[in-house]
Amino acid sequence: MNKVLPYLPDRPVKPRNSGITMVMDKGLSIREAEDFMSVGSEYTDYVKLGFGTSLITPGFESKIAIYKKAGVIPYFGGTLFEAFVIRNMFKEFIDFVEKNGIDLVEVSDGSYDIEHTRKLDYIARLAEKVTVISEVGSKKKDVVYTPDEWVAMMKSELIAGSIKVIAEARESGTTGIYNEDGSINNKIIRGIAEHVKLENVIWEAPLKSQQAWFIKHFGANVNLGNIAPAEIIPLESLRLGLRGDTFFQFLPDKMKQ
Repeated sequence: MNKVLPYLPDRPVKPRNSGITMVMDKGLSIREAEDFMSVGSEYTDYVKLGFGTSLITPGFESKIAIYKKAGVIPYFGGTLFEAFVIRNMFKEFIDFVEKNGIDLVEVSDGSYDIEHTRKLDYIARLAEKVTVISEVGSKKKDVVYTPDEWVAMMKSELIAGSIKVIAEARESGTTGIYNEDGSINNKIIRGIAEHVKLENVIWEAPLKSQQAWFIKHFGANVNLGNIAPAEIIPLESLRLGLRGDTFFQFLPDKMKQ
């Protein structure tokens, strides 16, 4: 990146292992996807075709091609995986993935409670065919895991074959690693960060306040997910200290007085 200003944090170039941004496509049109890539491709690593929208979004095949051409990796939301699995259609899910040329698969159990050893088996079997990321945490507000449980599940899923684990928050950012009002659940996030390598975790952070918190605490190159397409440039501005919330974050102390 050509830096006009000094004291901007370094951002790794793609393909990168840290500083990853995952954007949620909840049903963009083909034209919207093209427009999104025209400004966001450099800053976007993954595009998740959210939940089960790929089954009902007209032209989703064309969008997959658009994202790939722009150097972005598209994949289906984990809820689609769960929708196939609950119907005992795991083989058909693999066929659907292969038919659409998808190279990255998300395995989750946020809507459908899958016994964890069974989830690990799905991860291992899929990892033999494609790259796998897995999501930890429930979409249900009444399902609460302790920090130790979060850590144990994340570690076992990485061992099973996931290259990254996603910390669940839903697209609303009000469950999982957050409280109902969208505020940070410090105990859970700190517990995870102390025992799982940060480069291996993608924190879902749809709200600006959440994004700013992670950047302030874990740096410009923290992995963030569930970002809205229209928020990709604002997020990159946060990462670089070009927005009020992180304006002083990367400046030398003498400039902060």
